[in-house]
Amino acid sequence: MTMAFDGQRVLVTGAAQGIGRAIARHFAAQGASVFAADLDLAGAEATAQAAGPHCVAHRLDVTDRVAMRALVHSLGVLDVLVHCAGGVCGQVGRPLEDVTEADWRSIFAVNTDGAFWACQAAAPGMKARRRGRIVLIASGAGLGISLTGIQAYASAKAAEIGLARQLGHELGPFGITVNAVAPGFVRSNPSTEAQWQALGEERQAQLVQGIAMRRLGQPDDIAHAVLFLASEQAGWICGQVLQVDGGR
Repeated sequence: MTMAFDGQRVLVTGAAQGIGRAIARHFAAQGASVFAADLDLAGAEATAQAAGPHCVAHRLDVTDRVAMRALVHSLGVLDVLVHCAGGVCGQVGRPLEDVTEADWRSIFAVNTDGAFWACQAAAPGMKARRRGRIVLIASGAGLGISLTGIQAYASAKAAEIGLARQLGHELGPFGITVNAVAPGFVRSNPSTEAQWQALGEERQAQLVQGIAMRRLGQPDDIAHAVLFLASEQAGWICGQVLQVDGGR
């Protein structure tokens, strides 16, 4: 099965590292014009360099609705939107009574709010063309629990999955598919590496033994799933969440 994206315009948020970088790189390799957006402009530029001439870096704070709308407007009508920006904002697991309002809201802002602002900005152009693909990068934590015990992260990713389902029904009549990918544990950036090290050798071994494939995921594993959901071959898949976790 060949998945080609020649001439398609693809926006990837959270593209400065890890999974977002892999997604941008794979789309560019398949002929897409890729816009790699991230608050970390230097990281996004490194992604663009790795992806080649068909990828351009942009600075973007996904929590800023006005900035999101301005960027999408400047790019023209998108064929594909991938919201990969997110994460735990440097937080660690704590008892719920120790979580501050600011900490709770910061995780929702980048994960759930950012996903909504991105979809809201991209949808009008896609609706006018009656075609589009939206893929939200959620997490296995949104379907189960956060391995690190971060309540806001599990909640925000569950909300992101719910958003994909809801928007799939709203935008499907316009020829737009909306789906979510829920990765398992992937050591893809400094935050996930710190989480991995904090587990300790015993819990690391237990985690791997709980995976059917007996290995952790790689950013490319997630990118392959995203490209499939964005492809013509996935044109009748909408409002779904695809777990890419090696079998849990």
